[in-house]
Amino acid sequence: SMEPLMRSPYPRRPWMMGQGAAAATGDKGLKGIVAGGITGGIEICITYPTEFVKTQLQLDEKGAGKKYNGIFDCVKKTVQQRGFLGLYRGLSVLVYGSIPKSATRFGAFEALKSRVQDEQGQLSTAGKLMCGLGAGVAEAILAVTPMETIKVKFINDQRSANPKFKGFLNGVTQIVKAEGVTGVYKGLTATILKQGSNQAIRFYVLETLKDKYKGGDHQKPVPKLMVGLFGAIAGAASVFGNTPLDVVKTRMQGLEAAKYKGTVDCAMKILKNEGPAAFYKGTVPRLGRVCLDVAITFMIYDSFMDLFNKVWH
Repeated sequence: SMEPLMRSPYPRRPWMMGQGAAAATGDKGLKGIVAGGITGGIEICITYPTEFVKTQLQLDEKGAGKKYNGIFDCVKKTVQQRGFLGLYRGLSVLVYGSIPKSATRFGAFEALKSRVQDEQGQLSTAGKLMCGLGAGVAEAILAVTPMETIKVKFINDQRSANPKFKGFLNGVTQIVKAEGVTGVYKGLTATILKQGSNQAIRFYVLETLKDKYKGGDHQKPVPKLMVGLFGAIAGAASVFGNTPLDVVKTRMQGLEAAKYKGTVDCAMKILKNEGPAAFYKGTVPRLGRVCLDVAITFMIYDSFMDLFNKVWH
């Protein structure tokens, strides 16, 4: 990368990321990709069991087919039937998905940020929303849609009496054979809407809270615990904005997706048959999970970015 002619008297600081010539745009994006990838791997191992429970509860139908009476019942039955590691079933699928997802999201955010920030490295309101939206759309297309579809089919497969998929590659091969590549891109529109709005809300809230904390002093470091708290708030904001889309998306990617003509049709049918409350199914496990998740993600990510800005010039 181009070194500035005058070395700044200050050591490189993460919150000055991408200022002026201090870091070329490509460099920013690459740091984001690496830090994001590492973050994704660590975070998924911490948060996976709640994700597993959420998907189980969302796929659970009313009436005779109902298996679980709630979060704890689901955990209890899973551990009884399959042992503690049962809560980690299908994890490999998610590790394969989480690392590229996080890498794409943060790489895109950093690359966009370094293009739209002002001389002080600050983003406008529109800039924050736009960078977050871009990050969400990028991860939706490159990582989330194919991986989520595969994940929901895997969890569905494991619920059946005799699971067909032998492992990650075997399962993916079977899904692609049965439905073609487009089968893996089911629900793309819903996912772009969901990830785009999700990340726009999250990055906007996080960056705004960081700016408020710094006051006018752009050099002021934000302690990791504050980053965690801001992340949790950002996560909560995104859940309330987004759960309805999430429910529709899960239905569209389940094995019974054929019942619905498309995203809008699916939403209308849920509203008609199950009432508006159905759109907030799984909110409690999701709220806890997302707040924790976003808090952990941003704390880990910030820590790696601090490290990279010290050692990677």
